[in-house]
Amino acid sequence: MLVRQFRQAQAEGSADSLTWVVMPDHFHWLIELKNSSLPELMLATKSRSAREINAHLGRSGRLWQKGFHDRAIRREEDLLAVARYIIANPIRAGLVKRVRDYPLWDAIWLADVDGK
Repeated sequence: MLVRQFRQAQAEGSADSLTWVVMPDHFHWLIELKNSSLPELMLATKSRSAREINAHLGRSGRLWQKGFHDRAIRREEDLLAVARYIIANPIRAGLVKRVRDYPLWDAIWLADVDGK
């Protein structure tokens, strides 16, 4: 359901998704902003996904923490390193031994990313 919101943001022209991973209690999303500000994009993504997830689970209330942490990437050569770091999160968390074994990630670069 959250992944659907990442794709919707891209379809709406708000941002291009470069890399993302959904962890059990948070997510990482590397984007290139397009026709939105970061606060607007995060509010829309988190509120839409929270409504859908809560409806699916038959619950209500807050799902995501308030706010978000952001980091600007200023050099294009840093993108791949940051993307690899993001998608290696399931390995570092001990959820899988290889990234390809974790179902909730994607990257525009489909290289060997097993923590290397």
